Amino acid sequence: MSDEDLWRVLRGIADMPYGAGQIAALEQLLRRVDVADDRHLAFVTRMQATTAYVYGGEPAKSFVTFSWCLSEFDRDPQPYHQGHLHQLLWHFKYMVSGLLKFPEVPLDRTYAVLDDMERRYRAGGHSLQTVHKHRYRVADHVGDAEAAAHWYRLWQTTPRDQLSDCAGCDPTSQVGYLADIGRDAEAVALAEPVLAGRLTCTEQPQAILTALLLPYLRTGQGEAARDAHREAYRRLRGNLADLWDIGDHIEFCTLTGNEGRAVELVERHLDWLDRPPSPAAAMHFAATAAAALRQAGAATLYRRAAEGRPAAEVPASALADELAETATGLAAQFDTRNGTTSQSEWIARRLAVRSSGEHLPLSASVRRRPARSVDPERQAGAEPASGQGGSPGDRGVRAGEPPTVTLPADAGPDDLLDLAEVSWGRHDRATFRAALVAFDDRFGADDLPARTAAHRLALRAAERGDEDDIEGAVELNRAALELYRETADEVSIQVVAGRLGVLLTRSDETAEEGLTLAREAAEALDRLGDARQRTAGHDRVALALLHRERWAEALAALDRAPADAGGDQHLAARIALHRAHVLEQSDRVDEARVAVGEARRLAGELGIGELVTAACLSYARMVDDPADAVEACDEALRSAPADAELPVRVARARALLSANRAAEAVDDFVEAVTLCVERGAEGDAFLRWELAIAYRMVGRLAEAAEVAEEAVLGLNRLGAQAEADRCRHLLAGVYAGLGEIDPAVALLEQLAENLDGPDNLPQRAQVLEEAGGILYDVDRDAVAAERFAAAATAYRLADLRLDELRARRREAYAWFWSDDRGAALRAVEQVDQLAATLAEMVEPEATYELAMAAEAGARVLTGEDRPDEALRRLAGVPDRLRSIEAFGEAAQMEILVGELLLRLDRPAEAEPLLRRVLGGLPADSRPVRQTAWLLARALDLLDRPTEAAALRAEHHLDADD
Repeated sequence: MSDEDLWRVLRGIADMPYGAGQIAALEQLLRRVDVADDRHLAFVTRMQATTAYVYGGEPAKSFVTFSWCLSEFDRDPQPYHQGHLHQLLWHFKYMVSGLLKFPEVPLDRTYAVLDDMERRYRAGGHSLQTVHKHRYRVADHVGDAEAAAHWYRLWQTTPRDQLSDCAGCDPTSQVGYLADIGRDAEAVALAEPVLAGRLTCTEQPQAILTALLLPYLRTGQGEAARDAHREAYRRLRGNLADLWDIGDHIEFCTLTGNEGRAVELVERHLDWLDRPPSPAAAMHFAATAAAALRQAGAATLYRRAAEGRPAAEVPASALADELAETATGLAAQFDTRNGTTSQSEWIARRLAVRSSGEHLPLSASVRRRPARSVDPERQAGAEPASGQGGSPGDRGVRAGEPPTVTLPADAGPDDLLDLAEVSWGRHDRATFRAALVAFDDRFGADDLPARTAAHRLALRAAERGDEDDIEGAVELNRAALELYRETADEVSIQVVAGRLGVLLTRSDETAEEGLTLAREAAEALDRLGDARQRTAGHDRVALALLHRERWAEALAALDRAPADAGGDQHLAARIALHRAHVLEQSDRVDEARVAVGEARRLAGELGIGELVTAACLSYARMVDDPADAVEACDEALRSAPADAELPVRVARARALLSANRAAEAVDDFVEAVTLCVERGAEGDAFLRWELAIAYRMVGRLAEAAEVAEEAVLGLNRLGAQAEADRCRHLLAGVYAGLGEIDPAVALLEQLAENLDGPDNLPQRAQVLEEAGGILYDVDRDAVAAERFAAAATAYRLADLRLDELRARRREAYAWFWSDDRGAALRAVEQVDQLAATLAEMVEPEATYELAMAAEAGARVLTGEDRPDEALRRLAGVPDRLRSIEAFGEAAQMEILVGELLLRLDRPAEAEPLLRRVLGGLPADSRPVRQTAWLLARALDLLDRPTEAAALRAEHHLDADD
């Protein structure tokens, strides 16, 4: 590569985000630069490397590049050195701060660098303000409070100059000092004007917001503390260099009673301890993480693999002990170096941090459970439309509070079992359980008749079924069936056989046995049972067939059940629900709605919350109008037992999204995530993903980013790679909306790597093109061009030629605006070759892309001062665009034609064209001023100054523009 090429590479690296990628690129460039033997380039590259190492999380390497530059500067001064003197003096601050963070570096070396810094600042006539600041930092680090106070006063009273830290960083250090000595109110007051201003430093505003976490908290400004945490952590979370500050946020979460969030942050950044930016950062993070994990109980964390250590789930308690040992060991090394005990004492305080006792909600996805409201009708003493808690016996009782059940003291064993049987059929779980408990207490040790023992076994099976222990329920039903057969109670035998059959159809291995049992039992009950038993038998057959997704047979079984369900309204409601489900699966939606409406009516009349909830959820799923779905979910929420609230919240949130009521959907999704987390249920990662979508829809991008990040972690942990990638795609868009370009592009590039299979080529191309678009929009054009080129290649491999043409066209534009005209012309050549293969396509999409490709080539050629060629490319293009009703693009193309005609000194042709275009543009559109300016120029060239002046006045144009 030539020296010019190397300089261009260096400028491109400067546009890269801080981190491992930029560091790798700089180190590769340094090897080439040293071979090229260009002293100026070698100096500038190492100056840039010093900054990259500091902000990219590898500050130890900056000691080498800084020393090289300083030695080169002193050994053989060159004219170009003076242009970098300010930056070289600035780097002294990095060195003092960095050397303190490595216990193996003697303290005398840090003092020597400070002395050299002061000497050079004095020699250059600079203020010593920042020198005093860094002497304060050293004194504070070694625990010399008196010296720290002395240097703090000098720092504050010495005038600032151009080498002082920025308007955000200087106050950040002041806030930290004031907070450490208990002057929190002053710290907050000091920061207010800083936060109200415009901060452009790389470290701000996240650094000062982090420093304010505890002052805000201790001065009672909880909301400000929460907002500071969210904003700052969002900016810190992707940068290894900020590991220390991330520890502050973990400690803040622990203090505020957000132990779960603290553990999430520890898990997210745990592997950074395998490559910490410095021992000091590792010490601080390990201490704050250990304190958080000591509050985590029996939780486990996923720890990624590292050299010599496989990936594994690690108990929080064991990890806390390990991290505490790491932190105390490092603190001891610092104290040995410093000759004090300050760091060990400080780490001991970090390890002792516990919740302050007052919870401050921080998470955008999880909140502590609010008290559940009571239906106003119930508060007024009115009879409710539906019960809460799952049975009529629960009416008037808040969900989660078990109702009081009074049982007859003289009830015998069969009385209690009969009561339990009836209660189970009526969904009265409270009475069901109370009767069984009473039976076990009173008669469990007795030698009972076979029929009674069989009945108890059958009801135990029902209990297991309610707990979703299908294997246990099958085993108990088989045992009950054997005992019943000893009694010759044929009806009970067939009832239990039918129930067993339904359970067996839940498994492929036993499905046929189950269907046979259920059918034979139903046929027997048709002969032996009463109307209710006959109805229940056919319902069980339908349920067994429903499990096997044999919809037509299931519906036929339901049709055999008596219309009045033998007088059992509870059974009738269940049958209506089963019928609705079968009809829905059979795509007979209108009939399904009728059936579910009947189920909803019956359940409401009975006041059975469990059935009302199921019916309302089915109805919400079937209706076309999302507003009707929301109404059904509202009814379900008023009746839902506690264990059914989660699916109702999810259904309501999704219905609200469909109804364009995303702001309300957010609350339901948050509640759903909270319920998932509280109950240890799987699926919270998927719900967080949906919550992130809702946050994005309402413009709450910071919360969308936070929740989507949580979702990606959770989906990865579940092994849901495809879903995690889709969530990453969402997150990339959120980052772009927040102006966080580098994280957005990094995510899209990670997605492109994940989508490396031949079946994923279209998706790979799409995300590469999106990355290019984001970079292009922020004027990082050369990097954008590379992404567009990669996207075009992927589109070509996927045989998507129109998409390839679009990506190549965008590549040409990006190279053009990056001022790499050679690359732009090469891209245009590729565009032309591809366009020639598509010229015969007549679809509107092809017409559009071919036209836009022609414009791209014309603009690149215009930039190369080749207007004749550019104009020829545009012949007939505006008309083709109008033929597909792309009127705006056609007008823009004709404006370019007019500009080219003027460049070619053909104003007589340009004037009528531009006048027609101007007349057709909306008055407030952006191209109006450009077209008016070109038209005025044409009139000038045609020696019509009066018309030109009038046009300029009409459009408020300056003649000198």
